[in-house]
Amino acid sequence: MSMSHLYGTDGEDGVEMENFEVSDWDLQNEFNPHRQRHRQSKEEATYGVWAERDSDEERPSFGGKRSRDYSAPVNFISAGLKKSAAEDASEEDSDEDEKPVKQEDIPKEFVPKKLKTGGNFKPSQKGFVGGTKSFVDFGSWERHTKGIGQKLLQKMGYVPGRGLGKNAQGIINPIEAKQRKGKGAVGAYGSERTSQSLQDFPVVDSEEEAEEEFQKELSQWRKDPNGGKKKPKYSYKTVEELKAKGRINKQLSAPQKELSQVKVIDMTGREQKVYYSYSQISHKHNIPDDSPQQPLGKDSKPQGFALPELEHNLQLLIDITEQEIIQNDRQLQYERDMVVNLTHEIQKMSEVLSHEETAISNLSKVLGMVEECERRMQPSCENPLTLDECAKIFETLQDKYYEEYRMSDRVDLAVAIVYPLMKDYFKNWDPLKDCTYGTEIIAKWKSLLENDQLLSHSGQDLSTDAFHRLMWEIWMPYVRNIVAQWQPRNCGSMVDFLDSWVNVVPVWILDNILDQLIFPKLQKEVESWNPLTDTVPIHSWIHPWLPLMQARLEPLYSPIRNKLANALQKWHPSDSSAKLILQPWKDVFTPGSWEAFMVKNIVPKLGMCLNELIINPHQQHMDAFYWVIDWEGMISVSSLVGLLEKHFFPKWLQVLCSWLSNSPNYEEITKWYLGWKSMFSDQVLAHPSIKDKFNEALDIMNRAVSSSVGGYMQPGARENIAYLTHTERRKDFQYEAMQERREAENMAQRGIGMAASSVPMNFKDLIQTKAEEHNIVFMPVIGKRHEGKQLYTFGRIVIYIDRGVVFVQGEKTWVPTSLQSLIDMAK
Repeated sequence: MSMSHLYGTDGEDGVEMENFEVSDWDLQNEFNPHRQRHRQSKEEATYGVWAERDSDEERPSFGGKRSRDYSAPVNFISAGLKKSAAEDASEEDSDEDEKPVKQEDIPKEFVPKKLKTGGNFKPSQKGFVGGTKSFVDFGSWERHTKGIGQKLLQKMGYVPGRGLGKNAQGIINPIEAKQRKGKGAVGAYGSERTSQSLQDFPVVDSEEEAEEEFQKELSQWRKDPNGGKKKPKYSYKTVEELKAKGRINKQLSAPQKELSQVKVIDMTGREQKVYYSYSQISHKHNIPDDSPQQPLGKDSKPQGFALPELEHNLQLLIDITEQEIIQNDRQLQYERDMVVNLTHEIQKMSEVLSHEETAISNLSKVLGMVEECERRMQPSCENPLTLDECAKIFETLQDKYYEEYRMSDRVDLAVAIVYPLMKDYFKNWDPLKDCTYGTEIIAKWKSLLENDQLLSHSGQDLSTDAFHRLMWEIWMPYVRNIVAQWQPRNCGSMVDFLDSWVNVVPVWILDNILDQLIFPKLQKEVESWNPLTDTVPIHSWIHPWLPLMQARLEPLYSPIRNKLANALQKWHPSDSSAKLILQPWKDVFTPGSWEAFMVKNIVPKLGMCLNELIINPHQQHMDAFYWVIDWEGMISVSSLVGLLEKHFFPKWLQVLCSWLSNSPNYEEITKWYLGWKSMFSDQVLAHPSIKDKFNEALDIMNRAVSSSVGGYMQPGARENIAYLTHTERRKDFQYEAMQERREAENMAQRGIGMAASSVPMNFKDLIQTKAEEHNIVFMPVIGKRHEGKQLYTFGRIVIYIDRGVVFVQGEKTWVPTSLQSLIDMAK
């Protein structure tokens, strides 16, 4: 074997020399995957080229054989199965195809030899030569067992011949293996997918395309073996590409525009050059310069056709054409956008135009109706306009032309048309004789002319509301004239008149009438009233104003009480007219002021009357006692009990004791005791002080009967007195039990009522319930509001409720307060 490819030979002496140069064969076999490397022995690794070798042994080359050791024992290698001649031939063909390097390019002595085994079995072979067993015999080995696996599969729904899984999506055939052609890495020979995998998972495999693209790019770096010139490749730009490029770089921002206009000086060449933008630097190599041509080398060929000026001009024409195309595309896009914008503007303007035409048409119709009203209002018109017809015209304006009606100045329109008709309508009106005259027509005009917004009670701006101005300027003068002529003691007609107009007249006008017209007249009449000489009682012409004026009459109560107190200075309880005069005022005055008035003016007179009462069992005069008892409903129970304890019971018990000390008839004493007790009401008898006094009388009688002082004792007297005592005590006990039962029932009913009403109850209902429990008047004030909230009277206090909070009217502002504090203030 020649080693000339490793050890070069000298041409003269023929001495072999080791050649360390890299030959072409080495370069070609560098990437040969089938090249077998020489494994270095331990002795070679130690001594290198000085390692001892056999004389017959040569330096191992690629694919060289190892020397056999015949002294070693015999090794047997499995031979597998014998293949047929056709299969051997196909295998040899496939082996030849696997070699990427042609055998003709490599010398025969350098071709590596394959290691052959003694048998015909290959590791890359799919199976034995006999082939794979068919699917028909799948699981046939279970015939030698109990077959538990097949039974479990059939219980879980497995059907032989179909795949596993709920929808039989499992594969039926075993996984196939594909033999790789050579000994390279995975994917070195293309796709290794089998026909079964392509059928089960039809996914596009892009590995082949990527491999082709990679080989294409790799071939660009290889030198053409033929040594020919490459054909020039031309790149073409379509109009659409230019348009897309122009849209991307359509507009530069302000900083970019400034940078594009920067002056740039290029000093890299032989001469100084000036550019007016950075973009021109990229095209500087396209501009032909005046640099001298380099001298031609030994191997260089002269250029046959070189015209840089022509190339520059052609490139310039191409750039200009591209810019024109981009500019035309931008202009076209701009014109299209302008068309779209103008189309939208036309639609908007058409809508505005139609709206304006509709508004002009409606306004012309409204103007025609107003001109018709003005024509019919002329004195010379044959068909004059009436108030009802004018109301119908305004209803038409409000229904059909609502927008124009709301936008128009209704105040001026009403002043010009409605006010003259309204003056003529109320020309001969007397409010006290016909109080309901005009209420219906005014209520109709209220809905037509009044603003929707709630106006405050004070500071009314008449220029903003036509109806309020109409009532103030047309209706109010008639009311002023009639109130000026009205006598306060004839209150019925005036009260009826205001009651019929209370829902029509604005709230602030009604307040003005009551405060500025009615109240001064009443105050003046109260000052001139004399309770001793006037035959008409004052409550007959004051109390009818309570529903309308309510708390406004409070300033009148103090002078009325003073005049009544002066009239009662010389009064005697025998005169019952005082009770008739004072009784209507009991529910009008506050409980505190009424009680103070009674204690100061009535109770002393009744005490004097009881002092004058003479108690005589044999001849009793009861007139003075009756005069006092008649005032029971007028004065409080505590005041009456105080009178009886101080002026009646001391004398009564003294008479009883003196009577018992003179051997009396106990039957007569019993009748006398029961007779006096029957003169008092149950409410007075239930008072503890009165009970104590009558129980004291019973104790005196029992002591008198039980004592042994007298020589003679009436038969059965002790038993009668004991029976009387027992009966009276039992009555008291029964009465107390009945009262307790009644109170318990009332509390239970009240608790049931509160529980039943607790679900829908709000804060207003709670205040009303507390007012009923404490006997406090709680009612709304008619026509009175504060910031849109209804005002209420809680006793003498004016309140309003806002989101569950009670506000009480203070000196300057409204103050929030608690419910218990409100009850205490009302009492």
